[in-house]
Amino acid sequence: MTDLLIPTSAPVQERRLVTEVPGPRSRELMARRAAVVSAGVGTTLPVFVERAGGGVVVDVDGNSLVDLGAGIAVVNVGNAAPRVVAAVQEQVAAFTHTCFMVTPYEGYVAVCEELARVTPGTHEKRSALFNSGSEAVENAVKIARVATGRSAVVVFDHAYHGRTNLTMALTAKNMPYKSGFGPFAPEIYRVPMSYPFRDPAGLTGAEAAARAVRQIEAQVGAANVAAVLIEPIQGEGGFVVPAPGFLPAVADWARQAGAIFIADEVQTGFCRTGDWFASDHEGVVPDLVTLAKGMAGGLPLAAVTGRAELMDSVHTGGLGGTYGGNPLACAAALAAIETMRELDLAGAARAIGDTMLLRLRALQERHPAIGDVRGRGAMTAVELVKPGTTEPDPALTAAVAKRCHADGVVVLTAGTYGNVLRFLPPLVIGQDLLTEALDVLDAAFAAHA
Repeated sequence: MTDLLIPTSAPVQERRLVTEVPGPRSRELMARRAAVVSAGVGTTLPVFVERAGGGVVVDVDGNSLVDLGAGIAVVNVGNAAPRVVAAVQEQVAAFTHTCFMVTPYEGYVAVCEELARVTPGTHEKRSALFNSGSEAVENAVKIARVATGRSAVVVFDHAYHGRTNLTMALTAKNMPYKSGFGPFAPEIYRVPMSYPFRDPAGLTGAEAAARAVRQIEAQVGAANVAAVLIEPIQGEGGFVVPAPGFLPAVADWARQAGAIFIADEVQTGFCRTGDWFASDHEGVVPDLVTLAKGMAGGLPLAAVTGRAELMDSVHTGGLGGTYGGNPLACAAALAAIETMRELDLAGAARAIGDTMLLRLRALQERHPAIGDVRGRGAMTAVELVKPGTTEPDPALTAAVAKRCHADGVVVLTAGTYGNVLRFLPPLVIGQDLLTEALDVLDAAFAAHA
């Protein structure tokens, strides 16, 4: 990791507080927000951003906050990355939209060519582009059902896959994602995830996979399964990293059963975990992979990429959408992927992980409320519990996050029980800034010891 990853056009890379957080201008804008924006849209940190880049966001009051959220793992290449800005500016001057299904354009094809290169496996691939992770997941399920002629979809405890009707059914956590929004789509079956912190002591990845398979075979029937859908590292569920061997064993079973193995890499993709994709870590090659978030440097773009015979099994016109593969988003994605490759952002993510896990484990030694430290690359987390137990402590989690926010560091919470602090810095964050953010986190824990 090096400060050379920070573009010269980025804001000054420093944590700077000139008012309380949120400041008066942000509070004024929050009042305007309350008058016109649905109360159903939440806000983690009520500061309004004026500028962002590198590892900081600068609010309308002039406060510069260290960004350990990256827009929920979206701006992996940093906010307003130079290549992305230039590519979008050039494209917006040419044309903003035609709809690829009406009159196509090269950018869409070029993105699909890049996805065929960078996603796991050397087999022949096809892609279809969409707008959001939810859309990608929903379309992957559609493809799997057509390709197999089956209907059952297997998902896992603690999973998060989106907010549409089908993806709410696939998502495990009720509040805030599902409560009151049913009925949900049928033929969704949930089985146990490998969750080393909460599994019985000594349960291996292979044993956890066998536990899940037994439940599938007993309660669903292998011949009925269209797809097994899993996040290689769970996101909203609390950055749960399955035990080694779990993912390969589940993927092997799916193929033996004639089911499609779908890796939801919406949050883990595009160098976030120290590989281009989290599936790469154990050499798992999904049949289909869903992509979004870090793909296009902050512009809305998503994809399903997979085996050619599966992707081509859908009848013409069965996949698409008015804005799917928008030309501005495609231009941004090509520039973002080029940036990731040129700057070796997978290597940068590994360096971030080395720094963070070392500091977080040292923090755990001093604070027994940290029950678990986990993650990979620039996707790390701590799970907070009542000391000496595995009982979740969401109140402490919220308090530590609030203290970090007040002291100028953006952190996010997650987890089925609301007791996980998750860290997703932009992959271009500087070492000094990351160290300072971890110092603030350390002080926040000390304040609530």
